[in-house]
Amino acid sequence: MTTRKIDTASAPLPAAAHEQRRVTLFYDDRVLQHHPDVGAAFLPGRLDRRVRELLGGSGLKWAYPEHPGRVRAVLDALEHAAVPGLHFQAGRAATLTELGRVHTASFLDTITGLRGQNAWVDVDTTAVSPGSLEAAMVAAGTATAAVEAVVRGETRSSFALVRPPGHHAEPTRARGFCLFNNVAVAAAHAQAELGCNRVLIIDWDAHHGNGTQEIFFADPDVMLFDTHRSAPFYPGSGNLAEVGAGLGEGTIVNVPLPAGAGDAALISAFNDILVPAADWFQPDLVLVSAGFDAHQFDLALNATFAGFGALTGVVQGIADRHCEGRLTFVLEGGYHLEALAGGVRTVLEVLAGAPPPIPRECGLQEVSEAAAFHLPGFAQD
Repeated sequence: MTTRKIDTASAPLPAAAHEQRRVTLFYDDRVLQHHPDVGAAFLPGRLDRRVRELLGGSGLKWAYPEHPGRVRAVLDALEHAAVPGLHFQAGRAATLTELGRVHTASFLDTITGLRGQNAWVDVDTTAVSPGSLEAAMVAAGTATAAVEAVVRGETRSSFALVRPPGHHAEPTRARGFCLFNNVAVAAAHAQAELGCNRVLIIDWDAHHGNGTQEIFFADPDVMLFDTHRSAPFYPGSGNLAEVGAGLGEGTIVNVPLPAGAGDAALISAFNDILVPAADWFQPDLVLVSAGFDAHQFDLALNATFAGFGALTGVVQGIADRHCEGRLTFVLEGGYHLEALAGGVRTVLEVLAGAPPPIPRECGLQEVSEAAAFHLPGFAQD
């Protein structure tokens, strides 16, 4: 196992007079071993087969969107310009006991039986390569290690830079590029081993966290707040009426959004719905399923880097108010490399103490600058 070392010693302090906070990025090179071969054999009727049939006569080639270049882009951006206050720590692999808190034994037997293989494992294009099982176990374990560091007071907040992502993985099924549900494994570990009775999970990925919702649907001690593009956008779940069941009724909070929704809608959802929900729930730990495909470059929603920074500020305030700042981010989706790298960097800057940015309506600044340029020419004596 190796980790990339990035020097932050000479990085300038934030310009604003904000408290500098220790934030730790957890990363393990073994997550790069997951690189499915889209040419692997598939079973009749699977979505991948239909995709290939559609593209067969077009000359286009379908590539697996969730690839190692995603985390490399983030690391390259952090090497190019260090984030003050950011520290790095190696991850670890999850144990079968940790995975078994949220996944069934039969599912784990099936996935572990694919070690060393190239294979499709589900109907919606989820696949494995020979190194995928280790990468997925490291992703779940690294998310768990990031939570351990926060709860034990070793860092103020943490960010698990992991792949494959996890929030679509269900108790019995891999889905949506996800093998194990990383954030759910970390949350269950915090409850079982770290004394965190109530865990708040915030999912701002553009796709609904169907797996996380299913795992905790009847659990009154885990609240899931999820903003996402509304159905029929993949995976088609996350409607308003999906609020949990039994003792967990009311702890699932879905906010489905239209395709054009951006910073203003997301910030309003966080301030007007999440904050009161968190005040009612009183969490001992806050986790964020941080996908960056809501960025306007990724085309699923219309968020900006400033928007992600503002959302981070809201989440940080919740953690400060309710659980002594205990806050962990776990990477989910995000497939436009510039949007992903810029989004992660913005989040880390705010976690490290930079003031949350104030998003501005797209184009207004440019109109103001154009007015300042043109209007003097129309002035009348």
